[in-house]
Formats: sequence, structure tokens, C-alpha cells
Amino acid sequence: MWIPTEHEKYGVVIASFRGTVPYGLSLEIGDTVQILEKCDGWYRGFALKNPNIKGIFPSSYVHLKNACVKNKGQFEMVIPTEDSVITEMTSTLRDWGTMWKQLYVRNEGDLFHRLWHIMNEILDLRRQVLVGHLTHDRMKDVKRHITARLDWGNEQLGLDLVPRKEYAMVDPEDISITELYRLMEHRHRKKDTPVQASSHHLFVQMKSLMCSNLGEELEVIFSLFDSKENRPISERFFLRLNRNGLPKAPDKPERHCSLFVDLGSSELRKDIYITVHIIRIGRMGAGEKKNACSVQYRRPFGCAVLSIADLLTGETKDDLILKVYMCNTESEWYQIHENIIKKLNARYNLTGSNAGLAVSLQLLHGDIEQIRREYSSVFSHGVSITRKLGFSNIIMPGEMRNDLYITIERGEFEKGGKSVARNVEVTMFIVESSGQTLKDFISFGSGEPPASEYHSFVLYHNNSPRWSELLKLPIPVDKFRGAHIRFEFRHCSTKEKGEKKLFGFSFVPLMQEDGRTLPDGTHELIVHKCEENTNLQDTTRYLKLPFSKGILLGNNNQAMKATKESFWITSFLCSTKLTQNGDMLDLLKWRTHPDKITGCLSKLKEIDGSEIVKFLQDTLDTLFGILDENSQKYGSKVFDSLVHIINLLQDSKFHHFKPVMDTYIESHFAGALAYRDLIKVLKWYVDRITEAERQEHIQEVLKAQEYIFKYIVQSRRLFSLATGGQNEEEFRCCIQELLMSVRFFLSQESKGSGALSQSQAVFLSSFPAVYSELLKLFDVREVANLVQDTLGSLPTIVHVDDALQAVKLQCIGKTVESQLYTNPDSRYILLPVVLHHLHMHLQEQKDLIMCARILSNVFCLIKKNSSEKSVLEEIDVIVASLLDILLRTILEITSRPQPSGSTMRLQFQDVTGEFVACLLSLLRQMTDRHYQQLLDSFNTKEELRDFLLQIFTVFRILIRPEMFPKDWTVMRLVANNVIITTVLYLSDALRKNFLNENFDYKIWDSYFYLAVIFINQLCLQLEMFTPSKKKKVLEKYGDMRVTMGCEIFSMWQNLGEHKLHFIPALIGPFLEVTLIPQPDLRNVMIPIFHDMMDWEQRRSGNFKQVEAKLIDKLDSLMSEGKGDETYRELFNSILLKKIERETWRESGVSLIATVTRLMERLLDYRDCMKMGEVDGKKIGCTVSLLNFYKTELNKEEMYIRYIHKLYDLHVKAQNFTEAAYTLLLYDELLEWSDRPLREFLTYPMQTEWQRKEHLHLAIIQNFDRGKCWENGIILCRKIAEQYESYYDYRNLSKMRMMEASLYDKIMDQQRLEPEFFRVGFYGKKFPFFLRNKEFVCRGHDYERLEAFQQRMLNEFPHAIAMQHANQPDETIFQAEAQYLQIYAVTPIPESQEVLQREGVPDNIKSFYKVNHIWKFRYDRPFHKGTKDKENEFKSLWVERTSLYLVQSLPGISRWFEVEKREVVEMSPLENAIEVLENKNQQLKTLISQCQTRQMQNINPLTMCLNGVIDAAVNGGVSRYQEAFFVKEYILSHPEDGEKIARLRELMLEQAQILEFGLAVHEKFVPQDMRPLHKKLVDQFFVMKSSLGIQEFSACIQASPVHFPNGSPRVCRNSAPASMSPDGTRVIPRRSPLSYPAVNRYSSSSLSSQASAEVSNITGQSESSDEVFNMQPSPSTSSLSSTHSASPNVTSSAPSSARASPLLSDKHKHSRENSCLSPRERPCSAIYPTPVEPSQRLLFNHIGDGALPRSDPNLSAPEKAVNPTPSSWSLDSGKEAKNMADGGKLISPPVPPRPTQTASPARHTASVSPSPAGRSPLKGSVQSFTPSPVEYHSPGLISNSPVLSGSYSSGISSLSRCSTSETSGFENQVNEPSAAPLGSGPGYGGGSEEPVRKESKTPPPYSVYERTLRRPVPLPHSLSIPVTAEPPALPPKPLAARSGHLENGTRRTDPGPRPRPLPRKVSQL
Repeated sequence: MWIPTEHEKYGVVIASFRGTVPYGLSLEIGDTVQILEKCDGWYRGFALKNPNIKGIFPSSYVHLKNACVKNKGQFEMVIPTEDSVITEMTSTLRDWGTMWKQLYVRNEGDLFHRLWHIMNEILDLRRQVLVGHLTHDRMKDVKRHITARLDWGNEQLGLDLVPRKEYAMVDPEDISITELYRLMEHRHRKKDTPVQASSHHLFVQMKSLMCSNLGEELEVIFSLFDSKENRPISERFFLRLNRNGLPKAPDKPERHCSLFVDLGSSELRKDIYITVHIIRIGRMGAGEKKNACSVQYRRPFGCAVLSIADLLTGETKDDLILKVYMCNTESEWYQIHENIIKKLNARYNLTGSNAGLAVSLQLLHGDIEQIRREYSSVFSHGVSITRKLGFSNIIMPGEMRNDLYITIERGEFEKGGKSVARNVEVTMFIVESSGQTLKDFISFGSGEPPASEYHSFVLYHNNSPRWSELLKLPIPVDKFRGAHIRFEFRHCSTKEKGEKKLFGFSFVPLMQEDGRTLPDGTHELIVHKCEENTNLQDTTRYLKLPFSKGILLGNNNQAMKATKESFWITSFLCSTKLTQNGDMLDLLKWRTHPDKITGCLSKLKEIDGSEIVKFLQDTLDTLFGILDENSQKYGSKVFDSLVHIINLLQDSKFHHFKPVMDTYIESHFAGALAYRDLIKVLKWYVDRITEAERQEHIQEVLKAQEYIFKYIVQSRRLFSLATGGQNEEEFRCCIQELLMSVRFFLSQESKGSGALSQSQAVFLSSFPAVYSELLKLFDVREVANLVQDTLGSLPTIVHVDDALQAVKLQCIGKTVESQLYTNPDSRYILLPVVLHHLHMHLQEQKDLIMCARILSNVFCLIKKNSSEKSVLEEIDVIVASLLDILLRTILEITSRPQPSGSTMRLQFQDVTGEFVACLLSLLRQMTDRHYQQLLDSFNTKEELRDFLLQIFTVFRILIRPEMFPKDWTVMRLVANNVIITTVLYLSDALRKNFLNENFDYKIWDSYFYLAVIFINQLCLQLEMFTPSKKKKVLEKYGDMRVTMGCEIFSMWQNLGEHKLHFIPALIGPFLEVTLIPQPDLRNVMIPIFHDMMDWEQRRSGNFKQVEAKLIDKLDSLMSEGKGDETYRELFNSILLKKIERETWRESGVSLIATVTRLMERLLDYRDCMKMGEVDGKKIGCTVSLLNFYKTELNKEEMYIRYIHKLYDLHVKAQNFTEAAYTLLLYDELLEWSDRPLREFLTYPMQTEWQRKEHLHLAIIQNFDRGKCWENGIILCRKIAEQYESYYDYRNLSKMRMMEASLYDKIMDQQRLEPEFFRVGFYGKKFPFFLRNKEFVCRGHDYERLEAFQQRMLNEFPHAIAMQHANQPDETIFQAEAQYLQIYAVTPIPESQEVLQREGVPDNIKSFYKVNHIWKFRYDRPFHKGTKDKENEFKSLWVERTSLYLVQSLPGISRWFEVEKREVVEMSPLENAIEVLENKNQQLKTLISQCQTRQMQNINPLTMCLNGVIDAAVNGGVSRYQEAFFVKEYILSHPEDGEKIARLRELMLEQAQILEFGLAVHEKFVPQDMRPLHKKLVDQFFVMKSSLGIQEFSACIQASPVHFPNGSPRVCRNSAPASMSPDGTRVIPRRSPLSYPAVNRYSSSSLSSQASAEVSNITGQSESSDEVFNMQPSPSTSSLSSTHSASPNVTSSAPSSARASPLLSDKHKHSRENSCLSPRERPCSAIYPTPVEPSQRLLFNHIGDGALPRSDPNLSAPEKAVNPTPSSWSLDSGKEAKNMADGGKLISPPVPPRPTQTASPARHTASVSPSPAGRSPLKGSVQSFTPSPVEYHSPGLISNSPVLSGSYSSGISSLSRCSTSETSGFENQVNEPSAAPLGSGPGYGGGSEEPVRKESKTPPPYSVYERTLRRPVPLPHSLSIPVTAEPPALPPKPLAARSGHLENGTRRTDPGPRPRPLPRKVSQL
């Protein structure tokens, strides 16, 4: 049976439980669980991480922990009773764990590893706390470390700052908001500005001395030197080095490591140096022989210095090498360090041995205890401590020191009868009174134990040596008296014996007879001469002698004269026990000289402070002893002395002695009667204040009043104890009188000097310290009343004296902080005075920092939820007094500009923050009663209105993000909780007082505005929080956004008809609120829009305003990242539901639909913009949105904004052509007018003309960068016209030059032709603007199909590449996925005018092939009917698909949507015709290029010839013969007669071209390729015989063929009769070679086209069943390149084989893919790209100009109906006459052929019959291309077709024509041809065709206009004269007048050409 648990409430899972039992709860190790019930070893409960799922788990899997339960029962809350630091640590580590892993994912390795270490450290510390064996101090230390690490981690991870009190987290509900603010501020400051350490320490470690020739032991002496004051500031650190330059005692670190302690901040400056003096111990001369002398001397070796400034960077200076210098003359050794510092180079140089000193230095900061903790390893190994000279900056009581510092300065000695100066050595001893030498009290420095004697270093031959060696003598006090120091002087001989001879001595006693020690300073000692063997052990013999020359001056001049030799020392005593001051001694011994008391008391002020504090207790005892002795006589003197000592302790150097005085008062003070005298004297001083002229002494007295009162109170207590409380009333009266005097003095206003106000200020600053003393004797209320009266007596005039006002406020502040104020009884008495002064200061806006501090303290004492009566009354008083002024103050300080300078700004933020915390504290403390009283206190509605406006404004300020630092979420949530509570109270007042007739728009607007920004706050967006943080916030405060949203809705409903005032103003703010992803909030707020629509409909009959505002705001808000798909659906569903019953339902639905569609596009746009690089998605999305704004919303400004966004994207992606087209959209909205335009986006204020000019120039620049120079030329002309009309010739000239430069670029620079790709986006997962649509995309330069496919898959990483080119079915459209279908397509240019014109360079033609393209196509081969395995071409059909775009490419985007698609089928015969036509055209192009030397390399021609001849020999055209020339086919397809004839004609023509080509090839073929040429010739004859052709030579000789550019011409009647349509003659033998089996590729080094193409004569398709047999080509290239599609693309889409112009390709395609393979496409000036029939000029065949030809580019309907207008007019009669008259060949323009009967497969009827006299075999055969084709770039060499190409695996090259190859002959412009033998001039007949309707795009070369053309009749004769004369060129695009021929007699055009009509780029 399950029983509710009593104590087992909370536990931690110690083993994972899978929960496989029924009702089992799955748990992971470490989870915390709350237990509800138990039963037989099982618990039932839930994991705290997911409280909604409850289940059972074994009790053995859980470790129970102590916890307390709140709200017992169903909704009980369990709180673990463990240490709060542990709780925080656990939850924080859980949060960090998730984020830590994310750091790894984001590749933030550094922080990842640092955080890992910190987490491990915290876990270790946590274990220590949990074990619970730590001492109290250690526990505090561990907690300090834990919280420091938690704070560091939180800061690094951007988490919230945690308020803590004594290391434990603080619940903001348990403390006042001001206290919370202070805790946050304290932690924030701690984080921002580390406290500067006042104490610093230098760690020195000696490593070694590096020197080439040491060999002697050394002494190294470190010290710190102040170069400013020229004195050492520290003791010395002394260490010895061995002969190798290493420390002598390496095992004792204290011997070679030292810490220079207690450096003040003032000593960390550049002019403090570390000096190192090195002394060698050895022979006198460094170079002496080893055996010269056995005695060793201390001799100077070298010196090094380093500025301490080099260490201030904070880095450890390991292994510093200091250069060691030596002075040039030894006598300057004493100041060598100064010379090095001053850089007096002449006085020193590097030591001869070039020595270097290796040391390690580190500067440590903090007090010594902190250093011991943080660098424990340093201290544990051992380190010597080197003190500062003298006392440290702060003298600590109890510090025991008795150090005498002696500096051996210099000596003056006589020669002593020698010829040279002496080598003097000084030896020093300390001798006590008994005559014994004191052992071990001479310290050379730290690091070396003290010695008993000292030997100075020796200077060679120097009678005036200077040593300047500092020694410390730590002599105990008891040894001091009677001791003296003796100095012995010896001459050191350099002779072999090396003896030291004594020649004199000096001495100095340590203490004088009167008890004073040796005074500090330099002493000149007498050198007493003596013999070498003099015994100085008997001190009595010399102690009676004078020791110092200073003493001799007065009494023994003769002795003075006798002693010429002197010795100088400097002494300095640092002692806490001995004094050198006689006055101090006199005072302490006052009883021995009573008559000197007055003098001693007067001299006390002159004694040094350190002397007084050393004997503080003795001095105080002396003073009170004197007072007791004779208070009348010495009362005021003692009082003054006491005041002096008290004020002395205020000095920072001595303030640590205050506790000594406190202890003295508590424990040692015994003056029970002193209080009377002290009160009397104090009152006397206070009474004199107002009259005294000099106030300095009085101010000193007032400054000391705290301790004076302490003495008074303690004295009174002692008296009471002694007497049982006598004279109590008298004492009270004295105190009252004293305070009355004070009140009188305080109430005086300063007139004149201001000295009085200074005294008042001094009194006030120390007065609060007296309260606690008075409380020891009086009742709290009494003291409170005394203080209230005293503070109340202050003058109220605020502007009297600013300094006094500040002090007054400080006094109030200290009062509030005092113990007196914490008592509720006294607080109620003092509060009115405090508030009164605060109010005055706040009103004047003075001393705000102090006011804020006082207010904070006031509120810190009033805890939250204190329902005590006293607290409620206090709140009443504060609300009445301060609420209004507090609001005004916050408004005032937040509206000021923030001060510059970081310190000032911090102060400013502090003040604002503190005032805000005070206001929040006050509001949180206010109850219903307080709010009611407050609202009732306003007399008029105006006052209430002003108050509400004020408080709403303040709340808006509090919500600002900058109000608190970003990691103060705790503070923000508390503030928001207070704000929402207050707003709920105040909204009632709003409803009651400001509705209906009293409606006030301003206040309601302020209310709504506040509510909206409240909801939008970042700190309330719970969705962004971690789950644990979100849970905590919801538990504590709930979702405050929903509460406020409901309040908005409620208030809105109350407005009634006043709602109209807020439409449309509130639409934007409310929309912003609804975009927050909180379902409840959205459900509450969205219906308001319905309400707005309804009221707007009532007012104006529509809701245009609502719509406009919604659309405007949606754009800006969604681009900021707000809103989501859920919102769109919710908005749509809620509003549609709401308007169901409205009369205006239809227009409402329309509005909602528009807004929803806009949201779709904006969401897509936002998602795309999140991507890093610019891709097609971003651009497509922007285009979609831009068009939506233009077409559906007609929002011109938004439209223009998005034009510029699109422009920026294009420029960033370097799509300069698209960028230019985009800017054109804006340009065409402008006119050439002088209308002024406002500043907009990046445009300044300017006229419309100037902006349009600026745009034109920018567009031209972009067209130039995009190599679209033809379009740039048009714009140059446009703007030039404007300049010309304004006579701006300067700019006109520039524009003409620019135009000229663009022409040059067209001719000189290479342009790459892009490929075009069709992309289908299928599936619901695509963005709205792509979903289930197909587009054609313009590829990048050099981008082939594989690269494009890969790019698309990278842009859509989740997309699946489709494996076929068929249209997908409905399941794909509706799938929840992304499908991409990609293959290449061929562009079909609209205009052929330039392309078909002869003599136009390829550079120009290439532009028209790929610009202004609306139409694209691709082909798919398939088998219809039964497939003949022997010859598949019998059943090989082609499905040709044409795609029409909504806009031409290129345009404002690289891709446009397909608007329409048409599909037609081509029969096998038509396919064969097209293949042959294309191959013939390719051959002619190559031959032409070779002849005109456009080809640098003959290889392309060689390969093409080889491919065609070899293929033909190996099977080639014989397959066509078998398929179409057999009797069965001709009989079963009588309608194909003409097409069969056309095929036969093409075969013969190919033979002719090949023969001509071989002739050209022979001329140019290099020697090494002759064998190949011979082989080709041989194979050609085989091929001819297979075609039944015997010889061409006769024909060719009889009728020479003249190609333009040398292309061959064929005689039509050379065709033998054996090929008649009747089929009576069978071909003599079957073609010996069958079709090759494999794709054959061969390429030259310059060509990407295979030489031996896949069956270069006949079309070949790879069926789905089998692959044709193909043979490899004999020719291969050395530089072939292989492109392969990426694996995920190859199988899914057409492959492309377009390479760069310099590279060749080898492609292999699978059978499945054959239908998608692109076709090769030659780019040639001779055989241009076919275009729309309306603009096509047809090629003439010899003798058969009127013969109809098949146009492969037209669909069947087009071929049947559409005309072929020509830009040329040809009169047949004229032509015949010209030929007859001229007797020479003339090349007329070629007329178009009428279309013929199409193949039955096209289901179209014939339009024009075959003209008479035509061969029945010549018919119209559809060209066909069996697979989708790709666009390719022009070649490097004259755009040769062989320079780029792609090949299908299933179809031979002839079947794989690209657009430019189709119908080779018919596309030729002005093709001159020879007359056929025996043909007459009237051979052919013509027929008119109707004009095709105008196409969508402008003609080539024009951005703005299209040319209209008339239909032209076919000429009657196409006999071509022998010589060719080029026709006149048509006029240039945009030419203003028609072009004329030079001779003026004959026009090319049949009539005047119509002037072109200008057209704008986009019809917007």
C-alpha cells in the first residue's frame, strides 16, 4: 500500500534506473527527485527537471537528503536544507554543463578548457565542504574560493550576476530593494574595478653570475634606491656566491631568495631602482699571482641597476640578465650606482670579464598575509624578508623593534710616513658595558645570519676612502644602555705576507647619560692613533676619551687641532622602546620636576607623533595624573594635550592606534573625576565659538569630541560605580547645558568670513559618533530627542554655504547609519528631521549622491512585508514627504546628458540606480491603504493627472535596458514586479477619473505605451532563458507579460468610442506585443486588431489606415527577428474567426490575406538573411518581396528600400550586371526634372535631375564592371543627350569618352558566355517564393553544370536531387521535403539581326547570344514504337521543351520564374537533318577560321575532320541511308519526300565541305601530322564511295566555290542520280563500319570540344535498353581535362560538359542520364545562334535560294503560322539586272524561306506548298536535339565552336546540336554562293508570311527599345554573281536616322526604317 512520506522527501539518484517496470520513472545518475509516497522498497515521485511526469523507482537507487517542505499537500515545495552555497554550486554546474558542450561545438577551445578546469576546482571544493571537517576560517576561505569561481564562470558565459551575502545567495524577497541594489553594486564593482592594493612586495631570486674569469668568491648585495632623494629606502639583501658564480647554499632558498616588503604605492615609480653591488673576496689586485698573498680582502667587483618601472607591467621577469659595470676610478665606487642611473658613461664601463647577473624578479600586491596565502609555495620553501628602512607607512600597535642602522660613510687618514696612500680596512665591534664584545648583532643584510664583527672592503691606495656601507644592529633594549661601537682601522699590505697593521680606532656610545639614545644623523668621530699591538680589550682605557668632534668644539680646542684624521658614520634608530627625545622623557618623568609641567605640556605638540604613539598609554596616564594633581591649574593644558593626541590618531599613519586608545579607555583609564573638568572646558570652548576670531584651535577641539565624550562617559561610569550613582541629576544638567550651547552655536548663521560655518561643519562631521556614547548613559528616546533638537537647530537657508550643506547632509547620513536610528522608537522621532533635510536638498538637486545613500539606508531598515504598525506609519510619512520629489529627481537626473569620464559616469549611474532602488522599495512597501491615501491626497484631477504622467514616465525610464547592467536580471525582475503591481493599482484611478467626458488622451497613451514597452523587455522574454532559470522566474513571479497583456486588453475594452483616438497609432505597438512568442499573450492581444478594424470601418467605411500601418510595422518588426510561422497561422485563424459575422467580412478577409501573404514573404526573407554569404536564396527572396510591395501593396517607399537592399546584395556577390538592372528600377521612377527630393537612404537632399544623373552614372559603372558594355552605351547616350540639351559640354565630353571606352572594351576584352540552368523547386519545405516553381538561372563565369548543382545543394543542404528530367507528379509537390531538379538549357536569342550579319566580330555577337533572353529550350530523346536493334535511329524521336520566362535574363536577378512551357516532338528524320546541318555548319566555321588565320592551332580542324570522316567510314551516315533511304520508309512516309531529299542534299554537301576542308588542311597541316592527313584523305575516298559519290573535282573546277571567309560551296547537280527518291538505285555497298560502341572524346590543347565526336555524322541516342557500340577516336589531346559531376548530382540531373575556353573535357554519362545530357554548341560569327523566327534570316544554298528549309527552333505551330520577317528587301529583277550588268558576283541579303509541311508527329498543317520546279526530295525537315543543352562560354580563339562543347553519351555530335548550330545553312547571313550549273534566274518562287506579334524583350544591344520589322517577299531568283560585295550595315541601335549606302543609289531596306521606340526596363 502506498503511504505518503513524512521525512523522505528529497534525494539524489545514485544509479541510473531505466524505468522498464509498469509506471516506472526513468532516472539518470545525479538527478534530484521529490518523493511523494513509498511502498515496500519503492518510492513514487518525480524528477525535479521534469515535474510533470510521475512514476515509481527503487528506494535503493536514491540517496536521501535533508529538506524542508513548504505548502504541505498536493502542491508542496521541497527545499534542501543543505548549505546554500552547495545548492547554488550544484544548480550552476548543471547549467554550465550544457553550455560547456556548446563551447566545444562553437570551437571556443580556450574558454572550453579554462571552464573545464574551473568546474573541476569547484567540484573539489564542494567535496571539502560536504565532508564537513573544515575549521570555521577554512570553511569561509573555501566558500570565498567557490563563489569567486562561480562568479567568474557566470561572467564568462554571459549569465546573471548573483547577489550574495557572506557567500550565500540572497532571496530578493527577503531583503529591501535598496540592500539588494547595494549587494549587486558591490559585486559588480568588485568585478569591474579590482581594488588597488596599497601594499606591494618585491620578490628577488638570485640565479647566478655569468662571468668568464671568476675564480674567487663573491658577495652580492641587493637594495632599493631612491634616485630622487639619493638614498637607499630598504635594508640590504646579502648573499654569497662560490667561485663558479652560483649561490653558496643552494639547499637553503632563504639564502638566495628575498622578499622586499611594505613598499607603498608612492614607491612604485620610475626613479626607484634595484641596485646590486658585487664585492669579490680575494687578492688585492684582480690579476695578482695566486701565491702572492694568502690574506683575502673584500674588493669592489661591479654594480648593476634596474628600474622598478620595468616590473610594473605585472609580468614575472624570469632570468633577467643584468649588465655588470665597474667604475673607472676606484674612489668613485661609493656612487657607481648613481652614475649608472644618471648614465654618466665616462665614469664607468663594463667589467673586463663582461659579466652578467642572472636574477628572477616579481612584483606582488596585497598585504603580507594575503601574499602568504596566495604564494604559499614561496614561503614554504623559505624566503628571507627584507624590510624598508625605518618604520613602515602604517605603524601597528604591538610591533616590537629596536634596530640601529649604521652607515660606514668615509674616512680621512694621513699617509703615516709612507710614500703612497694606505689601503684602509675598517673593522667594527659592538662592546657592552662590561667590556665584552656582543656576539652576533651585526647584520650585513637579510639572507645572511648576523655576525660578531664587520670588515669593510678595501680601496687601493686611498687615504680618503668612501665606503657608504649600511649595517643593521638589532641590539636588545637591555643591552643598549652602556654599550658602544668600536671601529678599528688597519693598513693592508700588498706584500707577500699580506699583513694588516692596526694604526687607529674610533668609538661611539649608543646611549647618552640622560637616557636618550644616539641622535640620528651623521657623526664625525675622532680617530685615535694607536700602535699595532695596542690592546683595545680594556675599554676603560679609551671610553673616557672624547669620541666625536662635535663634542670637542666647546671644551678642548687643542685636542681638536691635534686630531687631523676623522671618520664619519651615519646613525638612524628605529625603535618602539627607546626615545631620542628629551621632552618626551621630561613629560614621562613629570613627578621628578613638578616645576617643568607647564613647559612639558606645551612642548608635547612639538614631539614627533611616532614618539607619542610609542608611549601612548604612559603619556595618557601622565596627562590624567597631572589633571588629578591640580585640575584648576592644569585643566585646560591637559585638555589641549588630550585633544592633540586624539587628533594625532586621526592621521592615517597612526589610525591603527585607535584600538589602543579604546582599550586604554575601557581597561586602564581611572580618572573618575575627570568628566567634570572635561565637560567644563569643552563647554567653555563651545561658548567662545561665536565670539572667537581664530577658530583653528576650537575646530581641533570639536574634531576630538568623539573621544572626549568617550572619556566623559567612562569617567562618569567609574564615578557612578564608585559612589553608587551620586550627582546623576547634576551630570544630566551639565550634558543638557553643553548641548544647549551646541544648539545655540549651530543655529548661528555665518556672516562674513565663514569661519563659524567651518566650525559648525567640523562639529557636525564628528557629532554622530557621540550618539553611541550617550546611549551608554541615557534612554534611547532621550538621546533621540537630544539629537533631534540638535539637528533641528541647523539653519534652514539652503544657499548659505555649499560646504556646510554637504556636511549637514553627511551628519544626517551618519545619524541614519548610527545604532541610535536602528531602534524603531528613536527612528520615529528622528525620521521627520531626516526627511526634512532630504526634501530640501532634493528640491535644490544638490548633493544627490549623499541623498541617495541616506535614502538607501532609510529603506534598508524597512524590510519587505514588515506589517508592524511603526513601519506602516513610517511609510505614510515617507510617501507624504518624498514620493513626489523622488519621482521628479529621477526624471531630472535621467534627462541630463551623461557626464564624460568613466569615474563621473559611474557615479552618475550609481546615483540613478540608488534613487531607483529607493523608489522601488517605497512602492513595494506601500499597501492598498497607502495607495488609497495617496490617490485621495490629490485635490484636483489636474494634480492626479500630472502625478500619473510622472510615474508612468519614470516607469518607462526604469524599463530602459541601460538602467541596470545587462547581467542584473535579478534586479530587473524585482523592479518589473513592483512596476506591474503599481500599474494595477493605478489603472483603477485611470478608469475612474479619465474616461467618458473626462477622457484624457495623453495619459491613456502614456499608459498603453508603458504597458507595451514593459511586455517587450528583453529580461521578460522567458523563451530565451535556460529551463532552470525559466522555471525559477515562473515560480517566483509568473509570466508578467501575460498579466500586463490582460490588463491592456481590459483597459482597451473600457475605452469604448475613445478607441478611435488610438487608431492607427497603437497598431504598431500592439503588433509588436503580439509578435512575442507567448501563446496566451497572442490570444489575448490579436483580437484587438479586429476591434480596431471594426471601429475604423464605422468611422471611415474602410480600414485603409489599419492596413497601411500593419504593413509598415510588419516589415520593420519582422526584419528585427520578431514573429514566426505559428504567429502567421494564429493571426490568420483568430481574425478570420472574429470577422465571420461582420458585414464587412469580404474586405476584412482580403486585408487578412494580404497581411498573411506579406508575413510569408517577410519570414522567408528573414530566414534567408540569416545565412552568411550572399546566395541565390537571399536575392530571390528580396526580388519576391520587392515585387510584392510594388504589385500588390503599391508601397513605393518600401519598394525603393528593397531595390537598394537588392542592389547591395548584388554588389556584395559581385553580380554587377544584375546590380545595374536593379538600380534601373529606381531610375525609371524618376524624370529629368528639377523637382526637389528629400534626403532618403544614402541620398542627400537634391533635385530629381541630380539624383537621376547620379543613378545613371552608378548604373553605367555597374554595367561596365559586369562587362555588359552595350547597355552602358545606351545610358551614356541618354545622359549625353541631357548634357547636350543643357550645353554642359564638359560633362558631355567626358560622357562621349566614356562611351568610346566602352566600345573599345567590347572589341578588346574577352567576355565569357554564361551557362543557363533550369531549376525546379518541389516540395512544401521550400520557402514560399520558390515552392513548386521552376526557374532558369544564369550561371557564374566558368560555372558548369556540376559546379552549379553542387552550389544549389549547398544552398539547400536538405534538398534531394531528382534523378530524371520528367515533370514531377502531385505527390512530389505536396511532400514535406525539398526536391531539386536541375539541368542545363540553351538560350534562344530573340533577335538575329546582328548574329546573321557577316563581318560582325565574334566579340560583338557573343553579347546578343546571351542577353535579353526570354526563351530557353532543352531536348529529350526517346524511342517510339518498336526499336530496331540493328539501327536505333529508325525509332529515335526527340521531345523538345521550350521555356518562357516572366522576365528576360539577365535582369534584376540571376534567375527568373518560368511563365510558360511548350513541348513538341521531332521525328527521327527531322532529327537526322538537324544533326547534319549543325555538323556542316561547325565544319564551315572551323575551315573559315583556319583560312582567315583566326586559329593559331590547326588541331581543332584536324580533330573535327577526323571525327566526321572516321565516323562516316566506320558506319556514320550509312545508318541514315539504311533508315530513311530504303524503299519501305519512302513508301510508308510519302509526306517526308522533301525531308529525305534534304537529308541527301546535306550528306552531299558535307562531302563537299570535307573535300574543301581537306584542301585547306593540307595547306596548313604541320609536317609531323602529314601521316594523319594522308590517312584522312584515304578514308575520305572510302566515305565518298559509301555515299555513291565518285569525284568532285570537275564540279569544283567548273564552278569555283567562294565561301565568305573561304567557306566551301557545293554544286547541287553534282549529286548523282543514283540517289533519286524512287530508290531505284541501291547504294553500291553498305557502309563498312558500324556505329562506334563508346563515347569517343579527343581534344586539342586549346579545345574543350572532342575532335572525334560521338558519331560526328549521324545522331545517335543511347536508349534505355542498350548502349550503342562506338570506337575510340584515333586522335587524342595532350591537355584534355576531365570534369565530373558530384555524385549526388550526376545521377539526378543533366550533366554539363562545358569547360573553360582553355580546357578540354572528357565526360562519361550513364545510360540513365543520357536524356539529360547537354549538347555541344559552337559559337561562331559565321554560324550564329538561331533565334525566334520573327527575327531570323535564312541561309541560302547554291542554286536553291527559295528552297524551303526546316527551322529547328520553332515548335510546330510556330513553323506553320509564324512569318519570318527580314530586315532586308530584295527585288529579284534588280538582282538579276545587277548580275547581268556587273558581270561580277554580288552578295545580296538572303531572304527567308517559307515554312513547309511539318512532320505528322507535330499535328500541324502545311501552310505554303513547295514552289514549282523544286526537287521532290527537298523537304522541310525538323532539326532535333535529343537532350537538354547547356549554354557555354566563348572560346579564346575567335569563339570557335570547338573551343567548348558538351557531349551526350547516347547521341553523336551531329545529333547534339546546340542552339547556335541548328539549321546551319539557314542561319547564315548574306551567304554568297555560286550559281548552279544549268539553273536559270527565275528558279524559285516566294510567298509572303504574316507578321509575328511583337516579342517581349527589347532587341539585342538595346536596354530600352525594340525594332519593328516588316515582312519581306522572297526573291524570284537566287542566282548569285561571282564576286561578293558586302551589303550596307543596318543602322546602329537607337540611331536617330536611317543609314544610307555610300553610293546613295541602292538601299538595303525596302523602305524607311521606323524610328525605334524607347522602352523602360521594367513596366512598373
